[in-house]
Amino acid sequence: MDRRLAAYAVCIEDGRVLLALAVGPDGDRTWTLPGGGVEHAEDPFDTVIREVAEETGLDAVVERLLGVDSRVIPADERRLPGAPELQNVGVFYGVRVTGGRLHPEPNGDTAASVWTPVAEVARLRRSSLVDIGLDLARTLPPSGHVGPVPVGGLVQH
Repeated sequence: MDRRLAAYAVCIEDGRVLLALAVGPDGDRTWTLPGGGVEHAEDPFDTVIREVAEETGLDAVVERLLGVDSRVIPADERRLPGAPELQNVGVFYGVRVTGGRLHPEPNGDTAASVWTPVAEVARLRRSSLVDIGLDLARTLPPSGHVGPVPVGGLVQH
């Protein structure tokens, strides 16, 4: 089994959420939250700020820890053929934008970043991470844990 530790930003302002358009190696496009893998010896708190800047061009500060999600993606549902199942452990932070200007990630996997009305998210082809992050931000569970998010249709791994 592969394991991935990642940090994700949930930034909601004026009824809109900041989303990033991720483009996979096969050209597959999926809306997701700004965020990504924690680098060697990096604190997830620092990761989320770095990833927001890299993927969106915006400066942000962490306002609170929202929660931690752990889910397993079966091998046959991975984007990489032949890869083993993947346990993704995601640390979700509520963040606030403090400056910068939206722009695509140079030489990266993010083609665009946009502010999207929360009410329109359900109509987007999106990563389950979006639903997890929005649920955590909406409910603020004391345990920091969110229940399973069904994958299928517009909701992808």
